Amino acid sequence: MDNTTERSERSILLENKDARDAYDVQDNEASRQFHDNRVNEEQHQTSGGLLKPIIFGGLDGILTAFAIVAGSAGGALDPTVVLILGFSNIFADALSMGVGEFLSSKAENEWILSEREREMWEMESYPEGEVQEMIEIYVEKGMGRKDAELVIKTMSNYKDMFVDIMMAEELELKVPDDDHVKESIKEGFVMFCSFAIFGSFPLLGYVIIPVSFPELGEGSLFISACIVTGVVLFIMGCIKSLFSTSRWYWCGTETLLLGGACATVAYTIGQYVDTLVVA
Repeated sequence: MDNTTERSERSILLENKDARDAYDVQDNEASRQFHDNRVNEEQHQTSGGLLKPIIFGGLDGILTAFAIVAGSAGGALDPTVVLILGFSNIFADALSMGVGEFLSSKAENEWILSEREREMWEMESYPEGEVQEMIEIYVEKGMGRKDAELVIKTMSNYKDMFVDIMMAEELELKVPDDDHVKESIKEGFVMFCSFAIFGSFPLLGYVIIPVSFPELGEGSLFISACIVTGVVLFIMGCIKSLFSTSRWYWCGTETLLLGGACATVAYTIGQYVDTLVVA
C-alpha cells in the first residue's frame, strides 16, 4: 500500500472527527480537510488546567503515605501504628495542601489582575509608549518593523484586547477569568481530593490483608504497599500522558522510577534511624 492510499484511508477514518485526531496521527491532509469543511469550532483540551493539582496532589499524597509505610517498615513499627500515623497524616496534609493551593492560586490571580490594572493605566496615560514597547517586542520575535507597526497600531484601538495581549507578550502572564476565585476553589478541592485519594492507596493493604488473609504475616503488608504504590504511580504517569506528546508507557515509567527513588530513600532512612535507636 503506497503513502497516498494510506493517507486517504486515514482521512476517511477521521472524516467525522476533529483536528486533534488528525494531529494524533500526524495527518496533514485530514487536518486541512477538517479546517476547510468544519461546521463546529475546533476542539482543544481544556481540562489541562487541573493537571497540576491532580498530578502534584496525587504524587505528593502517595509518596507521603508510602514514606510513612516505608519508614515504619524500615523501623520495624507495628502495623497499627502505621495505620494511625498514615491516615491521620494523609488527611491533615491533604487539607493543608488543598487550602494552600487555593490561597496561592487566588493570590497569584489577584497579583496578575493588579498588574493588568497598572498596564491599563499606563495605556490610558501614555498609549504611544505602550504601543512602541509592543512594536519592539514583535520586532524582536522576528516580525518586520512595518508589519509590527501595522499590527500593533491596529490592536491598540481595542484597549482591553491590547492590554491582555501585552500582559502575555511583555510580562508573560495570563489574565485570569472573572470567576478566578471559583477556579481557585476548584483547584484547592481537586488538590485535596487527589492527595487524600492517592495517599490512601499504600495503606489499603494494611486494612484489607489482615481481614481477608489473616494467615499472611506482617511482611506481606509492606510488599502489598510496594506493589500498589508502583501500580498507582505508573497509572498516574499514563494519565499525565493524555495531556502531553509523550507516549503513555514512557510517562508511566518515568513517574514510577522517580516515585520509586523517593520511596527507596524513605525506606533507607527508616532503617538507618532504627539502627541508631537500637544501638
